[in-house]
Amino acid sequence: MGSAFFWGAVSGGAVLLGAIISMIIHIPRKILGFIMAFGVGVLIGAATFELLQESLEKSELTNTILGFVAGAVTFTIIEAIITRKGGKHRKRSNAHELQNDSSEESGGGLGIFIGTVMDAIPESIMLGTTLIGGKGVSMLLLIAIFISNIPEGLSSTAGMLKSGQSKGKVIGLFVAVTVVAGLSALFGYVFLDHANPAVISIISSFAAGGIITMIGATMMPEAYEDGGALVGLFTAAGVITSILLDHL
Repeated sequence: MGSAFFWGAVSGGAVLLGAIISMIIHIPRKILGFIMAFGVGVLIGAATFELLQESLEKSELTNTILGFVAGAVTFTIIEAIITRKGGKHRKRSNAHELQNDSSEESGGGLGIFIGTVMDAIPESIMLGTTLIGGKGVSMLLLIAIFISNIPEGLSSTAGMLKSGQSKGKVIGLFVAVTVVAGLSALFGYVFLDHANPAVISIISSFAAGGIITMIGATMMPEAYEDGGALVGLFTAAGVITSILLDHL
């Protein structure tokens, strides 16, 4: 159980790492876009080769489709709620420029935090399930989540600071995200250990649907806005990297 919490915290801790880096050094938006695009590619590969493949192996195609659609719809609803709460720019490196009205700035810090937590939970739960049966953690899924979380921390920190949060409070919030990610991985390991394969199949595809929808709604727009046309190459490089990791 300890290893499940540890690996979940490692993956979620990448957001904290990104926040700390953002406070220490300035990273050009174009470079941030390239990093985000590469993370998108790796995450797409992980969702496809790890989550959807596992879903198909454990149950029938119908369960995979149902879980995937449910995950996509659920994330869309959650994203709409988060947007109204001021967290729509949580992955934007220029969040402080986009949050112009006072009502959005006042709620932006909490909205960004809630949005980041909601992004981390399904990823971490599935990371925990990869440890079931005494297997080692899925390095593909771990690396994919870690890489994609760093630019999220980099991007959202400016918005949280602009919304009135102190550096100490921002760090504290991202520490909380790290703990939530660890607990989510622990939940996935403990409560799904003896679950019916069909249940695991639906949850895996549900997470994949949520992740893919999150990528399309938040990460890719940010990456293209910052990096321009070259982000396509970095995304492709991320997908190829995920294939290599999957075969190690």
